[in-house]
Amino acid sequence: MEVDSKQLHEYLYHYFGFDTFKEKQEEIIQSILIGQDTFVIMPTGGGKSLCYQLPALMLEGTAIIISPLIALMKNQVDSIRGYSQQDNIAHFLNSSLNRTEMRKVKEDIVSGETKLLFIAPETLTKDENIDFFKKVNVSFVAVDEAHCISEWGHDFRPEYRRIKTMIDTIKATIPVIALTATATPKVRVDIIKNLHLKNVAEFITSFNRTNLFYEVRPKLKKDQTFKQIVQIIKKDPGQSGIIYVQARKTTEEIAKVLQVNGIRAAAYHAGLDAKTRAKVQDGFLMEDIDVICATIAFGMGIDKPDVRFVIHYDIPKSIENYYQETGRAGRDGILSSCFSFYSYKDVLRLEKFLRDKPISERLLGAQLLEEIIAYAETSACRRQFLLHYFGEEYKESKCGNLCDNCRTPKEKIEVKDEMLIALQVIETLHEKHGIKLLVDFVLGRSTQESSDFQFGKKKNFGIGKEKEEVFWHSIYRQALLKNLIYKDIEQYGLLKLTPEGREFLINPTEVSITVNHNYDQLASDDAFVTSQKGGSALDTNLVKILKEIRLSVAKQHKVKPWVVFFDPSLEEMATYYPTSIDSLTKISGVSRGKAQRYGEQFVEFIKEYVEENDIIRAEDFVVKQVANKSKMKVSIIQNIDKKIPLDDIASINKISMEDLLDELNIIVNSGTKIDLDYYLEENVDEYVQEDIYEYFMEAESDSIEDAYRELKDDDITREEVQLMRVKFLSNIAN
Repeated sequence: MEVDSKQLHEYLYHYFGFDTFKEKQEEIIQSILIGQDTFVIMPTGGGKSLCYQLPALMLEGTAIIISPLIALMKNQVDSIRGYSQQDNIAHFLNSSLNRTEMRKVKEDIVSGETKLLFIAPETLTKDENIDFFKKVNVSFVAVDEAHCISEWGHDFRPEYRRIKTMIDTIKATIPVIALTATATPKVRVDIIKNLHLKNVAEFITSFNRTNLFYEVRPKLKKDQTFKQIVQIIKKDPGQSGIIYVQARKTTEEIAKVLQVNGIRAAAYHAGLDAKTRAKVQDGFLMEDIDVICATIAFGMGIDKPDVRFVIHYDIPKSIENYYQETGRAGRDGILSSCFSFYSYKDVLRLEKFLRDKPISERLLGAQLLEEIIAYAETSACRRQFLLHYFGEEYKESKCGNLCDNCRTPKEKIEVKDEMLIALQVIETLHEKHGIKLLVDFVLGRSTQESSDFQFGKKKNFGIGKEKEEVFWHSIYRQALLKNLIYKDIEQYGLLKLTPEGREFLINPTEVSITVNHNYDQLASDDAFVTSQKGGSALDTNLVKILKEIRLSVAKQHKVKPWVVFFDPSLEEMATYYPTSIDSLTKISGVSRGKAQRYGEQFVEFIKEYVEENDIIRAEDFVVKQVANKSKMKVSIIQNIDKKIPLDDIASINKISMEDLLDELNIIVNSGTKIDLDYYLEENVDEYVQEDIYEYFMEAESDSIEDAYRELKDDDITREEVQLMRVKFLSNIAN
């Protein structure tokens, strides 16, 4: 099936109510529509599901979606049904269904009414299902969470290895799309090889989750760490969050502490019976529970877009686990936070778990653990570290202070000579060792391994013993980030020189780095950095009421609240105030089917709300302005919530800084609060802020021109006046 871009956008709007695609979605969907094998790596929240949902709705026949968890399937089916008026448009087929329900699912597939069927790989392998699929029109097969195929992945599942055999048994020519959020270069190769993807179109979007803030804190005594967790949650009460821990007992302990502190929390782990686990998960998805304290048993079964924070009480076993678990925060694009508590005692505990594993599994596990230790201890940009791990280059300056290391950076030191020593040691030892042994060599340590390799007889043994261990770990980690060396994954993490590294040996250049955090020292000093999270709603009162209506509607329809409308859609409603089903369909993410199915109570309330509060609707306001002004307004507010620098926001919206300041003042004039503190702190002197604020407190009008005339002799600029007027009106008038 071939369609042009205009037609594809029309289909997108018709089925889902969106008018634009996210990064690479359109290209991916076009690839599937023409029957090409396709491989997609897209971060959580990047829109993977739409990549197979839309072509499934457009193509003849039924798309088979292979998914690893029953809970995840139900959420996905509910989501698709939420955009349609027909429940049979999507089904799942798994062990939770009885014979009658299975027969109904198959009848809907045969009739052509079901466009998406979600199925577990174990269910797919049953002969009766294989025979059934041979007789029906299968449009394509989508393998979700495809990293489960690879033994190099963090979540290897042997049954995924049989998927290609099953597909070939049904029909060898069925197109296949594989999708995952986390895959290193090695895992990517493994996925393509095991699924036998032919002439595959590969699409790898950025792993960068731009709306997530990353922070690592030293894990102090238990009661101190619990206190910090409570403080994090209380800072923004009522928000959804997940706390990950390793031990079942700890989940229950933390949940009790939170409950005592007035936080709606519950424990979730494999030791609970299936009925209790299902009740807890449903309570979380239905917003009866705000915080889940979970082991990794909570896993991939969570598909909730408005999780505002993820806390790791214990450090996870790998970067992949960390990335996937933190990726459950902020899937709706709104600023969310990821906190981790780190103690080397936790690492020792994880190392004990590896001792009884087969040697190859033990070596791989140790290598993965080494990476997560390096992430926790690094003083470099955390975002840059994560992206480098997945093979993506990233400039530290782009982080926008959305990690603790960029927000409060350590002082950089010049290390050209030490970097040269570190690379020379790799060369001296013939590129046959990992970081741990290289550091031992530089420090001149007499260990069993040093003795086995006869390090003491080699040149430069102990050349760096005047420096601490944390320093040399920093050197080698920064060498990786600066592409002077690389890690050979297939040889369990041996460090080898890149062409750039060999050039550095010949012509060394200046290198500045920050030294890694020493968390043992920080913990003893009780010193740690805390994030300053901010953000503003559009009409906080209306958003709160709309969330209550959403919960009521969700319970009526027996679906999750986010299936009804996402948070960004509610916030857009609080900007445009739709008062009819037709105007509701103009809200991003609201298709006509969704509006007709769920929207009646929303538009009826908004109509009363607008009349009672004498509100001039933003939609009416747009008529007086040029096209896309209202969308620009939403874009500006959302980007400010994410603490994007104002000059970047101007660039995103293709306007000048002067025009952006005018827009900001128009927005606050309409009664919307805007929090510019993050920008003002960096760009406007504290005393200037006080002078302008005091002027507006005493002034007879809020005129920018009057204020500038009064204050310009004090070297205060017009731009500073405009910015402070926004702050003043947000704090006082709005």
